[in-house]
Amino acid sequence: MLTLEQLSIGYRSRRDETVLASDISLELSEGELVCLLGPNGAGKSTLMRTVAGMQPPLAGRVLVDGDDIHSMPARDRARRLSVVLTERVHAGLLTAYALVGLGRYPHINWSGRLTDRDHKVIRECLERVGAQDLAHRYVSDLSDGERQRVMMARALAQEPRLMVLDEITAFLDLPRRVDAMRLLRRVVRETSRAVLLSTHDLELALRAADRVWLLPTGGPLATGAPEDLVLSGAFEAAFASEGVDFDRARGEFQVHRHFVGEVELVGDGLARYWTARALEREGVHVWEGDGPAPPILVVVPDGEGGEWIVSGGGAQVRHPCLYDLALELRARFQTVEL
Repeated sequence: MLTLEQLSIGYRSRRDETVLASDISLELSEGELVCLLGPNGAGKSTLMRTVAGMQPPLAGRVLVDGDDIHSMPARDRARRLSVVLTERVHAGLLTAYALVGLGRYPHINWSGRLTDRDHKVIRECLERVGAQDLAHRYVSDLSDGERQRVMMARALAQEPRLMVLDEITAFLDLPRRVDAMRLLRRVVRETSRAVLLSTHDLELALRAADRVWLLPTGGPLATGAPEDLVLSGAFEAAFASEGVDFDRARGEFQVHRHFVGEVELVGDGLARYWTARALEREGVHVWEGDGPAPPILVVVPDGEGGEWIVSGGGAQVRHPCLYDLALELRARFQTVEL
């Protein structure tokens, strides 16, 4: 459906040319959700604008169903491709229904009047994204999550082959981001459309994307299933920076920490896991059995409502919560140089 042929992206001025990435040759198939990931400044937004026909390439071509997107008439392009950007839409006094109706403009005739079929498509698109109850509300009165649902319904109402979505979850809270990704997967599967989504939400992309386009600073762009890129080390390379590591086992980034102390941790289950997380945040290393045991022992509760027990130096202290435990360990190790 979408083909990038030896594409180079960037900016051209009268005097020089700034290339952000070059020699990009990729395909995106129908019924596929692809997430574009990469560090800030790598050129993700430039690539999205180039794919959408909003910015010319420095070299190469962007093809939709074999036709160059940059040489298409605007109406033809709008029938094949819809775009939803990060920026909040200022729709004045438009209702959600009217805003979705604007997505029908590539299909209406010179009169500009919506037909019965147009109204049917609008209702179906609102229902598909779960926004049918928002139809008669003003867009200005909608929450960020509701507004993004309506914008996706408008993009669907164009009946495009390809949807290009640039950071559409940026202003949503975690439940709404999860909901948006779930919605996109359902749309892709039920309509056989293709979706290219630019996002900074690495964890959600790893869980939801069929494929990832990973654009490091300076390129080259890597592609594959999310798990393939994790196992190959591509994420470490793309996001390498001082003080941050990508944990392949967890699929998340970890901040380098200088440990100020060490304790032995006794217990299991969720209580142990979250205790270890709290200790790590305080710069306290959990002893793994190598070498002599440290003098401080922390016992986690074995059930709800239990206490954390800290033993060491001939004393035993009990804490009802991890917050209090962290305060004590912070005080114990505060004399150690960070």
